[in-house]
Amino acid sequence: MNAPGETSDVKLRDFQALIRRMYYDKDLERGSEGTFMWLMEEVGELAAALRSGSREEMAEEFADVLAWLVTIANVVDVDLSEAVHHKYGSGCPGCGQFECACDDAGKP
Repeated sequence: MNAPGETSDVKLRDFQALIRRMYYDKDLERGSEGTFMWLMEEVGELAAALRSGSREEMAEEFADVLAWLVTIANVVDVDLSEAVHHKYGSGCPGCGQFECACDDAGKP
């Protein structure tokens, strides 16, 4: 991670490790259910920002949602980099293509 004010790509594994280092003991004590409730609160704040927030407010809420998602992954011991690679590394889980060709009516 860079110093405050510097911008760069953040690797998911590095971000997950950073969140673990900063908050793991508190997160573990709260547990997955309590942490999930915090994630849902942040998703609600993101929804509000998407409706009527500034670009800065939206960016902040996206970051918060990602941080709480990473937090839950830490609590339940899931490596998100591995999970993302396993599920999406070979293309769309539905059609297997890197440009999704799935029917728009279904997931994804």
